[in-house]
Amino acid sequence: MTVITGAPNVPNGVVYEGYKNSLSPQREMVDGIKLIRIWTFIAANKGTVRRIINFLSYMFSSCIAGLILKKPDVVIATSPQFFCGWTGTIVSTLRRLPFILEIRDIWPESIVAVGAMNNKYVLRILEWLEIQMYFSADHIVTVGEGYKAKLLEKGVAEKNISIVPNGVDEDVFTPRDPDKALIKQLGIAGNFVCSFVGTIGMASGLDIIIRAALTLRKKDRNDIVFLIVGDGAIRIDLESKVNQFGLNSIFFTGRMDKLIIPNYLSITDVCLVHLKKTDLFKTVLPSKIFEAAGMAKPIILGVSGFAAKIVQDADAGIIIEPENDEQLVQALEILAENPQKCKKYGVSGYAYVTKHFNRNNLALDYLSIISTLLHHGD
Repeated sequence: MTVITGAPNVPNGVVYEGYKNSLSPQREMVDGIKLIRIWTFIAANKGTVRRIINFLSYMFSSCIAGLILKKPDVVIATSPQFFCGWTGTIVSTLRRLPFILEIRDIWPESIVAVGAMNNKYVLRILEWLEIQMYFSADHIVTVGEGYKAKLLEKGVAEKNISIVPNGVDEDVFTPRDPDKALIKQLGIAGNFVCSFVGTIGMASGLDIIIRAALTLRKKDRNDIVFLIVGDGAIRIDLESKVNQFGLNSIFFTGRMDKLIIPNYLSITDVCLVHLKKTDLFKTVLPSKIFEAAGMAKPIILGVSGFAAKIVQDADAGIIIEPENDEQLVQALEILAENPQKCKKYGVSGYAYVTKHFNRNNLALDYLSIISTLLHHGD
């Protein structure tokens, strides 16, 4: 397997130490996978114009790389970002290769949903490109029933769609004792900890935490604290609001290596999984659900639709209306006062996801799709 990607720089647009962003590709091997790191116009994970230039530069560079590499058996491209998907369209067409398109978000609807773009002329162009990309693929793999429903609405044939959802990596996310050193380092001993772990982006709707923390302060619930683990486009704005209101119950860690994330989940009493309130996000199935449940942590879910059904079926936590801080406060107080309820949700969620969403089994499903496509081509 060969992966064509850029120099690591997310979310601040600063290339990580040990890497370079140059016209001469940088090559490395990671777990037996060959990585080719190409030049892109680097931009921080915020704003619109610079990000679009970043996406387009990736498409340009990755197409060149994809056309000059030794001819592969199959091309797989993922969206978002949107123009990465288009790299797959271009390379597979020019080299006459089977093409699998992975859909992990519906563009351009998702950028409209978070208010990142509203130019109707640009959106029409993107919508046309979106449809052309779908129909260029020999097969589409998506991560949930909600996305499949959207693809069917857009005219993609059901026989050309497979679902391989996100799952839990049991080699990384598994129940463990709390990291006492980390608790001491953060100064949160004796508190009930609600953690949000992931991208602090425009879609996350994390103002709900600010509002909930203000309510809890009024109620003198100083025993409930929030841990926000990660980075993203709105982190600075959130930190500014926390400082503005003098909230000492909210802690930011910044970006963390994925291998360290289980340490933070180990000291968490409940995981918050949340997105803005919009119809499009009813189709989303956040991977945070599986990571939390994989470590036997209860979940407060502020996402409607298919994600809510999974948490409900798993009996893995409490479902709230997205952006409803009153319901978040109520859920936190219930769980903070009922340790046995927390444990019950955690145990139930762990049993459900390890049975139905084991990543190794899902990988075999994906391999079967690739094999079938290649065999059909023969």
